[in-house]
Amino acid sequence: MSENTQRRQRPVRGQGPMNGPGGMGRAVEKSQDFKGTWIKLIHYCKAYLPVIIFSLLAAAAGTVLQIIGPDKLKDMTNEITKGLPAMINGEAVMGTINMDSVVSIAALLVCFYTGSALLNFIQSFIMATVTQKISKTMRTDISQKINRLPLRYFDKTSYGDVLSRVTNDVDAIGQTMNQSIGTLVTSVITFLGSLIMMFYTNWILALTAVLASAIGFALMMIIMMKSQKYFTAQQNGLGSVNGHIEEIYSGHNVVKVYNGGKEAKKTFEEINQKLYDSAWKSQFLSGLMMPLMNFIGNFGYVAVCVAGAALAMNGTISFGVIVAFMMYIRLFTQPLSQMAQAANNLQRTAAAGERVFEFLEEAELEDESQKAKVLQNVKGEVEFQHVRFGYVPEKTIIHDFSAKIKPGQKVAIVGPTGAGKTTIVNLLMRFYELDGGEILLDGTPISQVPRENVHEQFGMVLQDSWLFEGTIKENIVYSKQGITDEQVVKACKTVGLHHFIKTLPEGYHTVLNDKASLSEGQKQLITIARAMIQDAPLLILDEATSSVDTRTERIVQSAMDQLTVGRTSFVIAHRLSTIKNADLILVMKDGDVIESGSHSELLGQGGFYAELYNSQFESAA
Repeated sequence: MSENTQRRQRPVRGQGPMNGPGGMGRAVEKSQDFKGTWIKLIHYCKAYLPVIIFSLLAAAAGTVLQIIGPDKLKDMTNEITKGLPAMINGEAVMGTINMDSVVSIAALLVCFYTGSALLNFIQSFIMATVTQKISKTMRTDISQKINRLPLRYFDKTSYGDVLSRVTNDVDAIGQTMNQSIGTLVTSVITFLGSLIMMFYTNWILALTAVLASAIGFALMMIIMMKSQKYFTAQQNGLGSVNGHIEEIYSGHNVVKVYNGGKEAKKTFEEINQKLYDSAWKSQFLSGLMMPLMNFIGNFGYVAVCVAGAALAMNGTISFGVIVAFMMYIRLFTQPLSQMAQAANNLQRTAAAGERVFEFLEEAELEDESQKAKVLQNVKGEVEFQHVRFGYVPEKTIIHDFSAKIKPGQKVAIVGPTGAGKTTIVNLLMRFYELDGGEILLDGTPISQVPRENVHEQFGMVLQDSWLFEGTIKENIVYSKQGITDEQVVKACKTVGLHHFIKTLPEGYHTVLNDKASLSEGQKQLITIARAMIQDAPLLILDEATSSVDTRTERIVQSAMDQLTVGRTSFVIAHRLSTIKNADLILVMKDGDVIESGSHSELLGQGGFYAELYNSQFESAA
């Protein structure tokens, strides 16, 4: 494994910003900035604010129409009850129903409820459209931001964390804006509106309904407080189970070889039992919420019916008032649970939004649009002048590196792990900025030309053969424009890949995906053909043969020899036998070049290189 790969994998194991010194404290502090995050989110959505406000007003208007409905239903009920027989002087006298009034009220109710449904539909349609556009814009901004971030950021942040911001966090923001904001507005209006209408209709029944509901909500709050610890334990248990299964599955061969199956099963059963206990309790208590909400509603109905019957018997209220309160009880109790759920979602969105905006506000690479110098017709002369660099300011890796490479030379950089070999290549590509010194390409300091122009001068073949899902031809051509089929075939013939590709069912149009069974050597040959198609004047080979067997190594080495013809090439290799024919070997130790020369010259010196070279054969023996 190369130094670059080792250094990149360390953050994935927990060296992200939340795991460094003070990182967790900063994360907690930021996640509590609920107001600040929502201000940022509102500002981010300012282009859509008029439409969002209109949709919320539509939802509010629809809710108001729903609240007015029971009051009109009361009037219609009272009109109908006028047709019931009444006792006058001991005789039953039939009343009369004003059907015109009943029909008029019924038509008005139909208009109210239809209008309410239409307004709610408009609100849902607008919010669904707007939130998807906002999510799309946010993902685009994050994607573009990734291209503008320095590699230093990814040294301290795991790739999985960045991907989570693009997927999970953006989705959480979109779902909340689509559902919870509208739900919160309608729930608050429904709750307050029904409460006002109940007191407007009859204050005695209103107090009865509120007190009855308060008893139920007190029980609900007790259950929520009791169940919270079980939900926390459940999430922790899920994390433990997932971690254990992933660990055992990824190391399945080791578990089998060392007969660790019983121990792994025992550990799993212990974790699974804890998860069962917490999940059962949390789900049971959570399952009580809906029956409890029904109990609150039913208890409110009973209380209103008893109190309403007593008032109706005394002639204080009409029968229609009781009917109206039956509906107001439902409108009053239902929004509280919705508001609680919406509040939780808003908190979740604040945390997700903080992560997204924290990423978007990260320091970017310096804008180089004003740099006028451009590298053209590069011959391949490279000079390092007293280069000094460290990934972190307090730890310098390259102390004082100087070297001069002639056009067309094959330069091998060797040394023990951590000597700074891959770091030199990263600096040459301008992936990082120097702390001191200068790197010149054909006499031009690379710091004076745009990064993209520097990257155009290099082809790369790394230890890991990176392929994407697409045809073999698309993988070879990649981003190079104007490449013909003949050029692709010629490159593949040069590296010895053409015969294998012709044996595939679709030839060069065979799609490479999880089902395509290619050996590591074949994958590496494709990446070498890709570098050949790029036809850059300089070439970087970083441990390109370390992951293949000896026979495949010879094939890959032969292809790389073809690739390096006429190009200035930098080869990083731990297998010193592969760089015997290098024109110049730079021996690095602790960030400095301690020896340089050809293979035979360095062996003749009997120094550090000779010691490294001979130790490989001693270990092999």
